[in-house]
Amino acid sequence: KLCGYLNKLGIKGPIKTWKSRWFFYDENKCHLLYYRTAQDINPLGSVDLSNASFDCKVENGEGAFEIRTPSRVFTLKAISKQAMMYWLQQLQARRWEFCNAQSRFPLHEGAKVQWNSVSLTCFCVLVCFYIDVVDNEDFLPPVKTPTEAVGLKAASLPAPQTSTALQNISLKHPWTEIQNTVYNICGSKQLWGKNGNVFSFSEFQEHPENPEEEQEAEEGTTEDGRMEPRLNWVRKARWMNSGFPGLPEELSRERNPMDKVSVLQQQILTLTEEVKSQKELVKLLHKALEAAQQEKRVSSMYLTAAEDKDRLELVRHNVRQIADLTSRLEALEREKKELEQILTLRDSHIQELKEHVQLLMEKNHAKQEVIMALTEQMARELSDPLQEANTIAAETLYKQQEEIEHLKDDIDAYKTQNQFLNSEIHQVTRLWTSVAENEKALLMKCACLQARNCQMESKYLTVLRKLQEAVPGLPSSHAELVRNLIQEALQWDVKEEAEEVFNLNTVSEYDEYGFMTVPDYEVEDWKLLAKIQALEIKSNNLRSQEVVEKPLRDRWNSVGELSPSAELKSLIRSGIPVEHRQRVWRWIVSRHCSHLPDHYQQLLRQSQSTEHPACRQIELDLPRTLTNNKHFSSPTSQLVPKLRRVLLAFSWHNPAIGYCQGLNRLAAVALLVLEDEESAFWCLVHIVENLMPADYYSDTLITSQVDQRVFKDFLSEKLPRLMAHFEQYRIDVSLITFNWFLVAFVDSLVSDILLRVWDAFLYEGTKVIFRYALAIFKYNEEEILRIHDSVEIYQYLRFFTRMIMDGRKLMNIAFNDLNPFPMKLLRNRRSMHREELEAELCELEQIKAAYVKEKAEQGP
Repeated sequence: KLCGYLNKLGIKGPIKTWKSRWFFYDENKCHLLYYRTAQDINPLGSVDLSNASFDCKVENGEGAFEIRTPSRVFTLKAISKQAMMYWLQQLQARRWEFCNAQSRFPLHEGAKVQWNSVSLTCFCVLVCFYIDVVDNEDFLPPVKTPTEAVGLKAASLPAPQTSTALQNISLKHPWTEIQNTVYNICGSKQLWGKNGNVFSFSEFQEHPENPEEEQEAEEGTTEDGRMEPRLNWVRKARWMNSGFPGLPEELSRERNPMDKVSVLQQQILTLTEEVKSQKELVKLLHKALEAAQQEKRVSSMYLTAAEDKDRLELVRHNVRQIADLTSRLEALEREKKELEQILTLRDSHIQELKEHVQLLMEKNHAKQEVIMALTEQMARELSDPLQEANTIAAETLYKQQEEIEHLKDDIDAYKTQNQFLNSEIHQVTRLWTSVAENEKALLMKCACLQARNCQMESKYLTVLRKLQEAVPGLPSSHAELVRNLIQEALQWDVKEEAEEVFNLNTVSEYDEYGFMTVPDYEVEDWKLLAKIQALEIKSNNLRSQEVVEKPLRDRWNSVGELSPSAELKSLIRSGIPVEHRQRVWRWIVSRHCSHLPDHYQQLLRQSQSTEHPACRQIELDLPRTLTNNKHFSSPTSQLVPKLRRVLLAFSWHNPAIGYCQGLNRLAAVALLVLEDEESAFWCLVHIVENLMPADYYSDTLITSQVDQRVFKDFLSEKLPRLMAHFEQYRIDVSLITFNWFLVAFVDSLVSDILLRVWDAFLYEGTKVIFRYALAIFKYNEEEILRIHDSVEIYQYLRFFTRMIMDGRKLMNIAFNDLNPFPMKLLRNRRSMHREELEAELCELEQIKAAYVKEKAEQGP
C-alpha cells in the first residue's frame, strides 16, 4: 500500500502554513486521499491523479513537490529528498497503471480520456534533453522504500507534531474532525479497557520511580490526547514557581553554582522591590493617621464647648480655615500650572539638547570610524605586501570554494529535477499519443458514419424520385403516399437537425460563401435532385477528408510566397482551400493587372456624375444575379450596392464593351471570394481583357460563337459515341453550353465544384472551360446514351449538371482522361472557325443587302 505522512501547504488568506496529513492511495479511483491522522476513518479530501501531472522545484525547498490537477495545485513536502523521489515515482507508476487499464476498454463503449490540461502543462516545461519514445526507458533509478516514512509501518509511529497544538486541525472540515475524534475515543476505550477516560491523569509525578516510567511519562501520548502531557508539565511548572517553600530543593537541584547565584540574585531583587512598596504604604498610612487625629481634636473641641457662642466661634474659625485653604489651593493650582509650563519648556530644551548631543555623538562616531579606517589602511600599507596578497588570495579562494560547493549542490538538484521532468514528459507523451490515436480513430469512424448516413438518405431520395416518375401507374392510395413522402423529405428543417447533439447529417442550409446547398426550385423533381446532390457531395467530402482533403490542406499551409511553378499549378487544379482562396486569387489578378492608383475611385466619381447608357440594363440584371445566394437574394442584401458600383465602373473602364449580360454573375462571384469591391473590379477586368478572347462580350458575341464550334470539334474527337448520338437525334449542344462559356459555369454547377473550376480558370485561362465542359459530358455519357428521344435528351441536358456528385472524379476526367489538350491546337481551331464564321456573316450581309436592294427596286 502506498501511504504515509506528508506535510500539505494550507493557505488561509495571506497566511500559509504546513499541516501534517496522512496520505493513502486509492487504486480503484486513482485518487490520493488525505486524513489528519492514520487512525481517522473519514478523509479530509482527495487528489485526482488520473488527470494530474507532477513537478519538483528546487526553489520550494528540500523534499517539496507539486501535484497539478486541472482545477488546483497541491504543494506537498516529504521528510527527505529520498522520500520525495519515492513518492513521485510511485505516483507516476500508479497513474500509468490506471490510465493503461482505462485505455484497454473498447472504443464503442464511450471511453473518453481528457488529457488536454495534462498535455498543456507538460509541454510548457523547457527540457534540454531529447526524448526518445521507447517503452522501457529509465530516466531515474528506482528509489528504495523509506520504511520509516512510508507504508503501513509508518501508521504505528506518532504523527509529526506542529509548533501549535491547534495548527494541525482542519477548520474547513469540522464535521469530519468530530467524527474522526469520536471514532478514535471509542476505539481507545476499547483498547484500554477499564482505565477510564483517555484524557485523565490522576496526579502529578515529579519523581518517577524508575527511568523507564519517566520515559513513558514524557513520550507516552495518545492519538487524540496528545495535548495532555503538555498540560501536565504546565501545571507542574506553576506549582514549582509559586512561593518559596520549594526554594532549597530547587537550589539543591541546580548543577551549576552560577545558576544558584543567579537564582539568589533574582530573589534579592524581588524582595527589595517588595520592601520599597511596603515603605511607601507606611508613609501613606502615617499621613492618613495624622489627618484623622487632627479631625479628632477639632471634633473634641466642638463637643466640649460650654456655650453656643463658643461653638459658633469654632464654626466661624473653621469657615475661615476653609476659605484660607481654598485660597491656598487656588494659589497652588496657579503655581502648578506655571511649573508645568516651565517643565514643558525645560523638556523641550532638554530634547533639543539630547538631539544636539546625539548629533555630536554621531559625528564623533563617524570620526572614530574614519580614524579606525585610516589606521587599518596605514597598518596594511606598513605590513608586508606579500602577506597581504596571500591573505586576499586565501579569502578569495575560500569564497570561490564555497560558491563552487553551492553550485555543485544546485547542479545535482537541477539534474534530479530534470531527470524527473523528462520521465514525466515521456510518460505523459505516451499517454497523450495513445489518446490522440483513439481520438483519430473515433473521428474516422464518425466520418464514415456521417458519409454512410448521407448515402442512405441520398438513396432514399433517389427511390422517392423513381417512385415519383412511376406515380401515374400506381393506385391512388400509393400515389398519395409517395407524394406525402416527397413533401416530407423536401420540408426537412436543416436548422433543427444542426441543433441535435449527435447529428450525423451535417448538411447546412448555406455553404461558406452563402450559396444554398439545396436551392428552392419550383419543380419538385429538381428539388429532389438538388438535395440528392448535396448529400452525395457531403458524403464524398467526408470520405475523402482524411485521405485527400487533409493532406491537400497541409500542402497549402506549407506554401509560403507564391510563385509560378508546376507544383503550384497542380495544387490549384486540386482546389484551393477556403482559407487560402482569397490570397491566391488576389495574387493571380495582381500578376496580370497593374492596379492604377485611384483609378477605381475615379471611375466611381464619373459614374456618379454622368449616367452610363448601360445603367438601366444593369439595374434590371441586379435582382436576377445569383438568386440562390443569400448575399444577393434580395435588393436589400449587403453585396448588391457593391455589385452595382463594380459594374458601373467597368462600363466606364471599357467603353467598347460597356455592359453585357453575364458580367453581373462574373463580378458577383469575384465579390463573394475577394470581398473588397476594388479587388473584384480588377478580377472582372482580368477575366474579360486577359483570359477571354477579344469580342467575347461584344454586341455580336462572335468569339463566343466561335468557341461553340471549337467545342463541337473537341466533342467529336474526345467523345465520338456521344457526338454521334447527338447527331442522330439532331441535338444542338450549343443551346446548353453557350451559357457555360459566357459565365464560366456560374448557375450551372454547385458552388463546391464551381469554385474549384474558377481556381484553375483564373490561373490557366479558357482552356479550363473546355476541359470541364467535356468532362461534364464524359461524366454523364452513359446516362445520355441510354435516352433515345430528342425531347427527353433536351430535358435531361437542362439539369444533368445537377447529377454530378463527385467533384474529385470530375477533376480527374478534366485534367487526366482528356489529355493531351494543347493550347496551340485550341488557338488554331479558333482561328479556322473565326475565318469561316466571318465569311458566313459576310455572305449573310451580302444576301441581306441584295434582298434590301431588290425590295427597293420593286417599290411599294
